[in-house]
Amino acid sequence: MSDANASAGTAAPQKGFLGWVERTGNRLPDPVFIFFYLIIALVAISVISELAGLSAQHPTTIDETTGEASVIQAASLLSPENIQRLWVQMPTTFTHFHPLGYVLVVMLGAGVAERSGFFAAGMSAAVRKAPTILLTPVVALVAMLGNHAADAGYVVLIPLAGILFAAAGRHPLAGIAAAFAGVSGGFSANISPGQLDALLFGITEEAVQASSLDPAFTTNIAGNWYFIAVMTFIYLPIIWYVTDRVIEPRLGAWKGGAAATGGDVELAEGSSPDPEEHTGPKAAKGLRWAGLAALGVVALWALMVFAPGTPLIDEQACLTETGARVVDCSIHTELDPFYRSLVAAFFILFLATGWAYGKAAGTINNHRDLVNMMAESMKDMGYYLVLAFAAAHFVEMFEWSNLGLISAVHGADAIRSTGLPLPLVIGLMVLFAALLNLFIGSASAKWALLAPILVPMLMLLGISPEGATAAYRVGDSATNIITPLMVYFPLILVFAQRWKKDFGLGSLTAMMIPYSIWLLVSGVILIVAWFYLGIPLGPDAPVEYVLPDAGTAIAPAMQ
Repeated sequence: MSDANASAGTAAPQKGFLGWVERTGNRLPDPVFIFFYLIIALVAISVISELAGLSAQHPTTIDETTGEASVIQAASLLSPENIQRLWVQMPTTFTHFHPLGYVLVVMLGAGVAERSGFFAAGMSAAVRKAPTILLTPVVALVAMLGNHAADAGYVVLIPLAGILFAAAGRHPLAGIAAAFAGVSGGFSANISPGQLDALLFGITEEAVQASSLDPAFTTNIAGNWYFIAVMTFIYLPIIWYVTDRVIEPRLGAWKGGAAATGGDVELAEGSSPDPEEHTGPKAAKGLRWAGLAALGVVALWALMVFAPGTPLIDEQACLTETGARVVDCSIHTELDPFYRSLVAAFFILFLATGWAYGKAAGTINNHRDLVNMMAESMKDMGYYLVLAFAAAHFVEMFEWSNLGLISAVHGADAIRSTGLPLPLVIGLMVLFAALLNLFIGSASAKWALLAPILVPMLMLLGISPEGATAAYRVGDSATNIITPLMVYFPLILVFAQRWKKDFGLGSLTAMMIPYSIWLLVSGVILIVAWFYLGIPLGPDAPVEYVLPDAGTAIAPAMQ
C-alpha cells in the first residue's frame, strides 16, 4: 500500500474544481478527530441553546399534568448531570453503540472467507469464465456483488479486470474502470444484504433510539433489500454502456499485449490473497466445498423458519390473549426474529464457506489457522473501533443535549412550509450526501454525523428510517470514484499505471466522472420514483412512516 501512496504523490497537482476538492479534503483532519472537534462544538452550542431557551414540542409524548405535548428543552452538556453521564457511562456508551456489535460479528466470518482465499477464488472464477462479449457486464456484476467481500473487491478484482481485458485484446484501463465503478460506485448495490447493511442500519437504529420518537422501533439489515437489488440491475447496464460506449472508445485500441508494463504492487500484510494463487484444481475443489457449505447454511436457516415450532418465527406475535389471530397483522411481524438473525446468518455463512474452501484448498490446515484468521480480521477493525468510540460519544451526547430532536422538529416544520413533495426532498438529500462524500470518505463516519438529525426529521415528515438510509447510500456511493480522498483511490491509480506509466490522478478522475454522473442521476431518479410509487424498500420496510398514536394527537400543534 505504501507504493500506492508514493505513486499518487508524484502525480501533478490538480487544478479547478477537482483540485479544490483535493486540497480542501486533504486539509480536513482524520474522521476520528472530526468527531472530537464536533463534540467540543456541540458542548458550546448546547450551553448557548440552554441559555437562549431553545425548545420544541415533542411529537409523540404527552405531558400528563397539562394534557398537551411535552416540551423538549435544550440541555447544557456542562450541567452536573451530563458531566456525570459522560464519565460514568463511558464504557457503556462505547459498547452499546449499535453498529459495533453488528459489524464485528459479520467481520469475524468475512475475515475467514477473505484470508482463506475464498473471495479471491470466487471472483476470479466468475470473471475468468465470462465470454468476451459479456466481459464488461460480468466484471461489473461481480464487482457489485463483491461488496460483501469488502477490501477484496478492490485489491483482487480491479487489477484482475485489467488483466482479463488485456488478454481479450481490449484496453486494460477500461477493465479497471468498469471494476472500480462496480466495486466503489455501486458500493450500495447488491442482490442481498451484507456487512454494509449491518453497519448503516446499526447507526440508523441508534439515531431512532436517540430521538425517542419511537422507542419500540427496531431495524433489520434486510430493510433496503428490495431497493439495493433493483439498484444492482439499474447500475449494471449503466456501467456496461459507459465502459463500452464512452470510456473504451476514448482510450483507443490496446496494442500493448496482455502483460502489464509496470512492476507488481506491494500490498499491505494481511490483505486479500493474490487471485493467481487461487486457481487450478485445489481452488476448484475449494469452491465446490464452499458451495456445499453455503447450501447447508441456507438449509439450516430455512429449517429454523419453515419447520413447525422453530425459533425464528414468533407465532404469538399476531395472536391476542384469547388465541385469536389479529386480522391486519403482517407476516413480517411474525418474521421479526428471522430478520434480526440475519447478522448472525451472514457470520455463519462467511465462516462456513471460508472454512470449507480453506480446508479443501489447503489454506486452512487446522483450527488454529481458522482462529488466527478471525483474529487478523479483528486487527483490521482496529481503526473502526477508534472511530466507533468517537462516533458513539458524539451520538450519545447529541441525545443528552436534546438538540437532535429539536433540530429535527424545526427542520421538519421548515421543509413542510416549503411545500416540496417528499420524493423531491429525498432527491435533494441524495445530492447532499454525494457532495459531502467528496470531502469525507468513510461511509460510517458520514452517516453517524447525518443520521441523528436526518432520520428523525424525515420520520416527522412521514419517511421511514429505512427510506432515509436508502437515500443516504445512493448519494454516498455515486461520488466514491471521483474523490482522491477515497482510501483506495491511490491504489487504483497504481493499478492503472502498471498499464500506462503516465496515467495521473487527473486521468483517473476524468475517466471515472462519466460513471459518477450517470450513477448519481440514475440513483436520484430511481429513489424519487420509488418513493412516488410507495414500493416497500425491503421486508417490513415501507417508505412511509407514521408516528405512534400520541403523535397523531398532537399533530395540529406542529403545523
